[in-house]
Amino acid sequence: MIKPYKPLLLSFLCLLMGSCDMIDYHPYDVRINGETDVNAHNIAEIEQKCKDKTTIKFVTMGDSQRWYDETLDFVGEINKRDDIDFVIHGGDMSDFGVTDEFLWQRDIMNKLRVPYVALIGNHDCLGTGEETYRAVFGDPNFSFIAGRVKFVCLNTNAMEFDYSRPIPDFTFLEKELTDRKDEFDKTVVSMHVRPYADQFNNNVARVFHRYVTEFPGIQFCTAAHEHHVFEENLFEDGIMYYMSDCMKNRNYYVFTITPEGYEREVVYF
Repeated sequence: MIKPYKPLLLSFLCLLMGSCDMIDYHPYDVRINGETDVNAHNIAEIEQKCKDKTTIKFVTMGDSQRWYDETLDFVGEINKRDDIDFVIHGGDMSDFGVTDEFLWQRDIMNKLRVPYVALIGNHDCLGTGEETYRAVFGDPNFSFIAGRVKFVCLNTNAMEFDYSRPIPDFTFLEKELTDRKDEFDKTVVSMHVRPYADQFNNNVARVFHRYVTEFPGIQFCTAAHEHHVFEENLFEDGIMYYMSDCMKNRNYYVFTITPEGYEREVVYF
């Protein structure tokens, strides 16, 4: 008795499947709307803005997954200031590596009046997260120069890749030691997971730090991941690691690098 209705049913299903407005995409479909290659665009702006500056002031923050309202408030707080050159997001924009999570966070961070770059966090590597991150923000290992300070930004989320590839990428680090070497005198190394934290490949922690110490004028290292603000001289050699809080706790670091050294401050909002 249902046989006469089969053509009608098939027509309805074809219409339904062909309508983009009626079917939601799978959350792990890497279908990107809006801006892509965000880091590259903002790095060009940072380098132009900070060219020839002897003092730079920047913000580090991280772990904004789930905390969209707090991140929006953070953006509002930074936009009230007129002394910040750029922002470094320390990673974990997403909670589950879902495409829309990255897009929502991008759209919030794009409201900043200053340029920003975003690192990749361990949650950003889940599902198709790395693929989405690459499409929206770019390569997980990148660098830029602000003033005469080189910022080396790294993927250190080794455990998410089950040792399937070398993380941290020492080949990248070796290249960065000499790349554009005439353009910088100081270095800051930024990552999501610090050495000796749970997601880092701690078999190579000391090797990693040995590379860090070879960079000209190493100032300090920044990280996020652990959802509380703290700082530690991890290798007892004077090179400090500064860990940013999660956005839930409404604070961020401000660093000022001058010819004489650097200062840091934790700001609550």
